Amino acid sequence: MPLRKILAYAAVLLFFSCPPAWAETLTLATTTSTQDTGLLDVMAPAFKKDTGIDLKWVAVGTGKALELGKNCDADVLLVHAPKAEEEYVAQGYGVGRKQFMYNDFVLVGPPSDPAGIKGKSAAEALSIIAGKKAAFVSRGDESGTHKAEKELWQTAGLPVPTGKAESRGAWYIQAGQGMMSTLTMAFEKNGYTLADRGTFIKFEATDRGKGLVVLVEGDPSLRNVYSAMMVNPEKCPSVKKEAAEKFVAWWSSPSAEALVRGFTLGGKPLFFLLSDEK
Repeated sequence: MPLRKILAYAAVLLFFSCPPAWAETLTLATTTSTQDTGLLDVMAPAFKKDTGIDLKWVAVGTGKALELGKNCDADVLLVHAPKAEEEYVAQGYGVGRKQFMYNDFVLVGPPSDPAGIKGKSAAEALSIIAGKKAAFVSRGDESGTHKAEKELWQTAGLPVPTGKAESRGAWYIQAGQGMMSTLTMAFEKNGYTLADRGTFIKFEATDRGKGLVVLVEGDPSLRNVYSAMMVNPEKCPSVKKEAAEKFVAWWSSPSAEALVRGFTLGGKPLFFLLSDEK
């Protein structure tokens, strides 16, 4: 065999046995809202185009995503529970945390609004729901949305209710599921729930979308901020540090910011950039 062909064949073998750096794959642990809204489906190819890095992800509640990072089962995190994130970083599990986008939470319920919460503050609305024992479906999964809900009960001066999905007579129902499934359960039970606006906009586009409407919004306590961070490589040596740093930094790039600004459904933006507030 001619030397030129031998060298070409060797180069092909080397390519597939030792893939170049741009073929690296990052593992992302993230909240269900980034998947349910469809953000991940447009973000991953854009990130790959800009950096050459592939992205695979698992979408769970923020609490579970943080645990995956703590257990060294992820390289990077994309989550939305600021207090839990701050504690996570303080404990040394996450580094380089960057808050970069937000939407808000909304209290949604049947168009007939049987409890009469429309236009109230979030705390007032929850107090009314509890007082009337109107059906309320909670994520109940330690997600960012569930953590925000529990903080709202505390703001209302009420203990966090308890209940189980299988307890049909209970007014407070813990779904233990993602946001879309929780919204579906609230629809089926003619009840209320707390949702991130992005996922609710996605729910509105389904065949059940008219069964729930936004009743409480605009309360400062309903702000919902998202962060990206790297799992600390000092605690998890398997973390792909350079690629993970590129992921966190990428959210400040012009292409990432254009993606977030242009990410809409039915003309409604699903997320907003913190940088646009300056």
